[in-house]
Amino acid sequence: MFDNLTRRLSGVFAKMRGKGRLNEDDVNEMLREVRVALLEADVNFTVAKQFIASVKAKAVGEELFSSLNADQTLIKIVKDELELMLGGEAAKMNWGSAPPTVILMCGLQGSGKTTTTAKLAKWFLEQGKKPMLAACDIQRPAAIKQLEVLGEQVGVPVFTKMDGTKPPQIAKEALDRCRYLLNDVLIVDTAGRTTIDDALMSELEDIYNAVNPHESFLVLDATTGQEAVNVAEAFHKRVKVTGAIFTKMDGDTRGGAILSVRSATNVPVRFTGVGEQVDALEMFYPDRIAQRILGMGDVLGLIEKVEKAFDAEDAAGLEKSFGTGQMDFNMMLQSFKMMKKMGNMKNIVKLIPGLSASLPEGALDQVDDKQIGRTEAMILSMTFKERINPDIINGSRRKRIAAGSGTSVEEVNHLIKQMYEMRRGMKQMSKMQTRYSKLNKRKR
Repeated sequence: MFDNLTRRLSGVFAKMRGKGRLNEDDVNEMLREVRVALLEADVNFTVAKQFIASVKAKAVGEELFSSLNADQTLIKIVKDELELMLGGEAAKMNWGSAPPTVILMCGLQGSGKTTTTAKLAKWFLEQGKKPMLAACDIQRPAAIKQLEVLGEQVGVPVFTKMDGTKPPQIAKEALDRCRYLLNDVLIVDTAGRTTIDDALMSELEDIYNAVNPHESFLVLDATTGQEAVNVAEAFHKRVKVTGAIFTKMDGDTRGGAILSVRSATNVPVRFTGVGEQVDALEMFYPDRIAQRILGMGDVLGLIEKVEKAFDAEDAAGLEKSFGTGQMDFNMMLQSFKMMKKMGNMKNIVKLIPGLSASLPEGALDQVDDKQIGRTEAMILSMTFKERINPDIINGSRRKRIAAGSGTSVEEVNHLIKQMYEMRRGMKQMSKMQTRYSKLNKRKR
């Protein structure tokens, strides 16, 4: 997700380094490349045009912020605008005034709606809630069985009826059953079609009116690009969609639909699916996604994953190291060991500041346990002094490390380059966060 866009934008900002002040020609040149990068990422043309106009209005004549360089000023402006494009602050759950809170799930067939319904139930369990699922997709008996299996896997009850009862009545009876069992969340899975038709929308409207949901989530396939925006517009016209959930974010997607859907439809993205497992669902934070797009990584997201796998002391130590912008091979080795316990390696690497943007195109697709094993072997072949101070690793030391780890000198060179890129990214992020904190204090 966003890999090509991140790489393109990193190259754009690199060209701006060393300039003392931004003028209109500098900004126009940068914005032309940014516009091309957005369009290549499949961002809606109108949305991209509005974004460029907003950045230009703020960038021309912008005074440099104290120690920030021109490229850092541009990054701040673009980051702020990306956040606005993505919705600003993360949308909060609209809980019912009295339980149960009803969540209606809708979307086209093949978007991953039924699996996402189970993932959402798992997420509610982690929030301390007691969810129930309602199987209202009677068009496909296999969908009902799939939801029952997933419900058992997650550990939540599933309400089903196979006697010909219409979906709106099933949803209504499920709501009554949910109240009786004192479950505080009801998630209603509905039928989908391969294309949008009136029968699908009419049934969805009837279910909506039967249970009056507090939230209506539209499940969208991220790999469909701009078609996802068209689907969102069509559903939003018939029912009050309160949020979008993008699935298959770990697949071959350029991310443009996510950048477009809020601006084009006013429907905020609420969650993203990043894998097939029932726990592979993440809340959508516009500020964190903006940071990832700009190659800043997602330190908070990384810390949250660490906290799930490790105790508070380990998480606090990692957060402190990132906050100071310090990094050495011992820390990298520790991070790799921790990553193995936190899920998909490719997704974890994207959270590390400065790393994903520095990798060659297609390199992230090669990130796996074997590659991490080779990296660990290179680090373990280093002396203690080399691990804490890569500056001393000269040519002869690099040959020795390559021979000791069964790798090549080129691989060792690449690893050391990664270390410097990660250091630079962390230090830059630390400086910008410090500067933002000072600016916020002044505003207060």
